[in-house]
Amino acid sequence: MKEAKRIPSQPSQSGIALMLVIWILAILMVVVLSVSFMTKVESRSTIAFKEGIEEKFIAEAGIQRAAEEIMYRKINLGVPIEEGKETKVWNIDGTPNVFPLENSTCLVRITDEAGKIDINKASEILLKGLLKSLGVKDEDADVIVDSIEDWRDADDFTRLNGAESDYYMSLAVPYEAKNADLESVEELLLVRGVTQELFYGNGNKPGLQDFVTVYSGNGKINVSAASKEVLMAIPGITPELAGSILDFRKTSEIKTMTDFQNLVGGAFAAMSPFIDVGQGTTFTVESVGRKSSKKAGYGVKAVITVEGNKLGYLYFRSPWDMSKWKQQEQEKQ
Repeated sequence: MKEAKRIPSQPSQSGIALMLVIWILAILMVVVLSVSFMTKVESRSTIAFKEGIEEKFIAEAGIQRAAEEIMYRKINLGVPIEEGKETKVWNIDGTPNVFPLENSTCLVRITDEAGKIDINKASEILLKGLLKSLGVKDEDADVIVDSIEDWRDADDFTRLNGAESDYYMSLAVPYEAKNADLESVEELLLVRGVTQELFYGNGNKPGLQDFVTVYSGNGKINVSAASKEVLMAIPGITPELAGSILDFRKTSEIKTMTDFQNLVGGAFAAMSPFIDVGQGTTFTVESVGRKSSKKAGYGVKAVITVEGNKLGYLYFRSPWDMSKWKQQEQEKQ
């Protein structure tokens, strides 16, 4: 008797359907997760873009607020303050001024350019004094000062430690000395002896660019707004005396030359040919807009000039690199 032929067992229809359902669910889960992730990324990108635009407008509002404060200072500086009332005049020596907005903050720093050393007008004594206050060796300072003078003057006669076109034309990338006033502080990078490190600073060390200007048009220094490094460039001002001047300015204004003379005492005679007081006509304004939930922000920088009752812009940069300001904030913390 023949044995019955065995027929291989076939998967049931219900098993195949279950496998298909599982695969379809897996694919749907991947699609859902992908869409969810993309939506989340796009949502965050949209929020970040929105906050970036808001911070930009906040920073620009800070520039406008600074312009108002500059005019307010011009009108009200020196006006007697009523008893019991405090002045609301903003500082113009680079001290950060803060004003809050809804869910955001604006930090504004106003620097009177007259508190810096004008490289087109200042004497060799002030220029060398500044370089020494920044730690430049005497021989290197002599080279830089003479080279600045050679770069500015109209002749081709080389000073003892300076440089004229014959020196610059011998460089790997040759160029001629300008023989005219500098149009920007960045032009110093073309002058013999001025290195990138000296100009921009290095780490915690400030750079030459922070203490010089081409805007003040004055060979003297406004001690009402000068930084410690600039004050120390003035003959007769020691680091200790410079610190005392800065401490005094935290609570009071140096409004007259008599105010300053009373502050420095017998050293006044040596420094009087190099100093001025009051308020200049050109100001650098640095403004940062920040949302309250963020440490970063958007920066704007402008140079504002005052002529009579009119304001004008000599320079406007948006966005502005805030790295140096952030570094200074970290150092204070």
